[in-house]
Parts: sequence; C-alpha cells; structure tokens
Amino acid sequence: MGLLTKGSPLTWAETIQHIDYIKEHGIKQFINLYHRLKSRHGDQLKWGDEIEYTIIKFDHENKKVRVSCRAEELLNRLQAEEQMNAMLGTANKFLWRPEFGAYMIEGTPGMPYGGLIACFNIVEANMKLRREVVKKLLKKDETCLSISFPSLGVPGFTFPEVPADRNNADAANSIFWPEQAVFLGHPRFKNLTKNIKGRRGSKVAINVPIFKDKNTPNPYVEDLTAFGGPDDTRDAKPDHIYMDHMGFGMGCCCLQVTFQAVNVDEARWLYDQLTPITPILLALSAATPIFRGKLSNVDSRWDIISASVDDRTREERGLEPLKNSKWVIDKSRYDSTDCYIYPCSVGYNDIPLQYDEKIYQQLIDGNIDEPLAKHIAHMFIRDPHQVFRERIEQDDEKSSEHFETIQSSNWMNMRFKPPPPDAPEIGWRVEFRPTEVQLTDFENAAYCCFVVLLTRMIISFRLTYLMPISMVTENMKRAQQKDAVLSQKFLFRKGLAECKSAPENLKGSEKCGPPSQDIEEMSIDEIMNGKKNGFPGLISLIRQFLDSADVDVDTRCTISQYLNFISKRATGEISTLAHWTREFVQSHPAYNHDSDVNDTIVYDLMKKMDAISSGEDHCDKLLGCYRSKTDHAISAAVRKAEEHMIVSSQKRAH
Repeated sequence: MGLLTKGSPLTWAETIQHIDYIKEHGIKQFINLYHRLKSRHGDQLKWGDEIEYTIIKFDHENKKVRVSCRAEELLNRLQAEEQMNAMLGTANKFLWRPEFGAYMIEGTPGMPYGGLIACFNIVEANMKLRREVVKKLLKKDETCLSISFPSLGVPGFTFPEVPADRNNADAANSIFWPEQAVFLGHPRFKNLTKNIKGRRGSKVAINVPIFKDKNTPNPYVEDLTAFGGPDDTRDAKPDHIYMDHMGFGMGCCCLQVTFQAVNVDEARWLYDQLTPITPILLALSAATPIFRGKLSNVDSRWDIISASVDDRTREERGLEPLKNSKWVIDKSRYDSTDCYIYPCSVGYNDIPLQYDEKIYQQLIDGNIDEPLAKHIAHMFIRDPHQVFRERIEQDDEKSSEHFETIQSSNWMNMRFKPPPPDAPEIGWRVEFRPTEVQLTDFENAAYCCFVVLLTRMIISFRLTYLMPISMVTENMKRAQQKDAVLSQKFLFRKGLAECKSAPENLKGSEKCGPPSQDIEEMSIDEIMNGKKNGFPGLISLIRQFLDSADVDVDTRCTISQYLNFISKRATGEISTLAHWTREFVQSHPAYNHDSDVNDTIVYDLMKKMDAISSGEDHCDKLLGCYRSKTDHAISAAVRKAEEHMIVSSQKRAH
C-alpha cells in the first residue's frame, strides 16, 4: 500500500527543487528515530498479513468478465464500520485500505496476531470472514477474488467501460490503460504514475516473453496499430507481450507478511536470513502466467511490477553516456535487495553498491553503523515521487515522513521497517514481500503461517541461510520461469550451519568467520522436503521446532495440513496456480493454441476460480485433499496455558 499521506501532491517538475532537502531531512529523521529507539527491547512476536483482492463483474449474457471499478465506494462503506467501532471502543476484526487499481482493495487483520502458537489456527478464519464481508457489499453479478486479473489492458477491461487515451498525460499516455482504472480516491497512485514517467523521461516499457504454442506466430509481432502510432509502441519487442503503464504491475494483487522482532538486532538478522528464502517462496507461490490476455512464458508478476515502476533515466539504464545522472543503476526501484544489513553478514555482500557519499557520510557522522548506513544510503539513490506541498517543512525529531516517502517506494523482496514515531505500541519489524497471492484462503493462510513459523524455527535453532547476495538475485530470476518448481534449480546452503553471531549470541565483537562456500544447486522439492544424505528440508526443520513446542491439538492439525500442502506443492504433486491456469487455458475448447486468452476462456476461468475460492467446488489438483481446523477464536484454556508457558520461559531466560 505504501505511505498514504494526504495533501496537495507536487508534479515531478515541482518536486525536483526539493529533492536534496527531502533526502537530507529524511536521513536526519532516520538517525533521530534510530537512536531514540535502538535500545527498545523485549517486544513480543506480533504479525499480520496483507491480502489484495480484485473486484470483478460477470456479463453472463455475453460471457465476458471485467474488473469492477467500485473500490472507492466499497472502501467508504468498509471504513465507515472501522470508524464506528473506534467510536464505540469495539475492536475491528479487519482493516481495509486502498490499492493502486480502482478495482482493488487491501484487507488485513484488525489487530496483529500474537506470539501464541494457537494464533496460527485463527488466520484462515479471519481471511474467510474478510472475503465474506466484502461479498455482502457486492452486486449479484460481482465477486471478490484474490488473484491478478488476466485481462488487464484488454480493450474494455473495466466496468464502467472507459477507453484508454494515449493523449492523456494523467494516464501516463498509455495506449492500454485508462485513467479511471487507477484508484482516484487518494492522490498517491495517480501522482506516482505521472511522476515516474516524468523522472524517467518517457512512459514505462514492459515486455514479457510470450509463450510459444504450436500456433503462435514465430516470430510473434503483435499488430498494435489499432492502439497507437509508431511513437506509442516503439518500445515493443518481438516475441514479447508489450505493456506501458504502472497499472500492469501495481494493478496485480499480492500477499505480504510483516512481523515484529524482539529488538532492532533481531529484525536486521531476520531480514538477512529470510532474504535467501524469498526466491523459493516466489517460485512456490507462482500464480500469474497471463498478461494483457496473452499466455506468457513466465509464471510470476515480479519483473512486470519491476518494469512498471522503473523510473531510471536512459543514462541510468546504461543506454546513453552519463551526463546528467550520477550512476548507471542495474535495477529498478522494485527488485531484489542488493545487500544484507546485519554486521556479520557483510562478507556475503558481493554486489557493488551505489550511494551518494554525502548521504553515507551523514549517516556515519550520525553514528549509524556501516552495514546499515550503506543500506539506507543505497535506498536514497532513488528520488521521492510523493511530495506534498503542505508537508515539506517538518519537525525531524517527531516525523519520519521524508524518510518513509523514499523507504516505502523502494519495493524490495524484503523490507526493514523502523517503528513509526507516533505509534509507541509498534516495534522494529520486517516485511516478507515476494509471495504471490493465492486463490483460496486456505492457501494464503498456509503461506503466511509457513513464513512466520520459519522465523520461529530460525530464531530457535539459530540457523543461517546466508549466501552471496548476487546468488539471491540470480535465484529471483529463476523463480519466475515457467514451472520453476519443477524445471529450475536454486542456489542454496547444502548443509545446516548455526549462526555464531545471532543477536542473542552477539556479545561484543562479531564471531562470524569467512563466508561459507557450502552452496549447491537444489530443486524446490529438495529445499522444502530435504535431500537424501544432505539438507534436511525447511519443512522438516519447522516440524522439529513444533515438536519442542506445546501445541494444542487443533492448531497442530491445522499447521500439519498447511505444511503437508506446501510439501506436496514443492514436489509438483499439487500444482501452483500458474501451472493449473496454464492447463485450464490449454485444454479449453475456445483456445486456438496461439497464446491468445480470449474473453470466453477468461469468463470460464473466472467462473471456475470463483467456485473454488468460495468452496462451492474443490480442485484436488490445486489444493489436494487438505482441510484445516481453523476457528475464529482461541479457546480460553489454550490461551491461558500458552501464556503461562511464555511467562515461564521468560523467567528462565532472566
């Protein structure tokens, strides 16, 4: 979602004169915040998920389906209940926020889940209730799906139907995407679109490899003359699906998990340990094989979003000699992270970092340690796109808005999140960002619980998964390939290794040795389920952690169902949503094996997905035969027993 400050947004031309000021004061704000809260310690695990939903509308008579641009209307009604609950002192079961598309809404639990193991049994129930609440507000021909809509950019893809206008600067001059498909209830989204284009010097260019079926032209060169002239389509590549607007990336839905650490050191350490896991979850959750109504040769939205917000100039992209820009920048501002941030991880930082020496020195002079200073300075090579006229002058002791406007628009696979200055109940957090959103609440709950259990296992066993950061970048590329779960090998630590400098072990100087070379290529199955006489598998390690915990029967049953499901998906016995979608399209009688996914196919696909997500239909190939014992509440007896156990363990620790 990002920072949703209100005010009068500046255009890119108006922003330029304030960039140095905003960066200088953004760094001051971070330094002040860091030193004020760096000694904060003892926060309990709290965590939550963010799920983005697409509202779609069926035209049953013509067998078409479109996105329904009613998000603002729905959010007004959903948020009115939040405000009423706040007035009455009633806890909210969930919170609702806008997202990029006029057809998208984001839902989160009303309060973070806590550190009780039993919390894992209420996640799916909360997700189900969220979906039910939204559906009650929909019209009879509408539904709510946690998917990325496959026909974004197809003529007439919105309801109400609005044609794209290539002469409309407010829509970034897209030949496919109308301004009204962007959420206009908050200036952030429209302004980001315009300012990214303004900084880049041209509209964004997204080219996704086409899937070459038996009747797909070779080479595949799409006739785009009906959309615009040569100047409008000059960035289109042969054998690719061409797109030209931020909405093709940010208009896709995602699943993210944020969790609170004990202190800043644990947050930084977990950020590093989870970074090598991000490509594995990206491959395992692959869900997006269709773009602009064409079957692509990738299974994930990751690189599409990366290109959709790529604001680098031609010089920064290495297409022209440096003249007005400081650096050639290898990646978009939406991409995998370039460095680890915990002191003992720096030996694995093998990607040269660009950063402004003045900003870096400002951080060093502010007593920020070198690894963290380089991470922040590297983020600050990006310019702010969301500046509000009324909010340029700020109190750097009380605000972190200038810092967050840059931090929140560096969209990486992991995010290190300092506490907000105005929310004393929130500690140091880490956000896990690569996972593709899944069709059902069972799947989404399974992935969220897996990630959080992984953090508990890593902390409990003090295991390290570090590898050279360049290998993570390579794995992210492999993770997006078609059927990556089955077709790709991933670089990974082949043995178990304990981190000698985990936060609770780190007293004084670091104990880390030279970077490990104990790395090999492994399949997703081997990483998740283990390899004979080798790596035992992440799922096996999580089960060992659970064996040492006191878990009630229902919660253990639910977690087991989640782990069994993910295990089978890793073997390929249960399909990823991307694989299942490809099979659905390729077996559809209206498919001509030419890579074109027409209205009839999309209509039937959405009908099938709606039936599966609502529980009216069950698909063993996609979900297996698993069922959880999820419940809306934790029983008083279980809560009391687990709280007693936590208190006892804390007393032993002291």
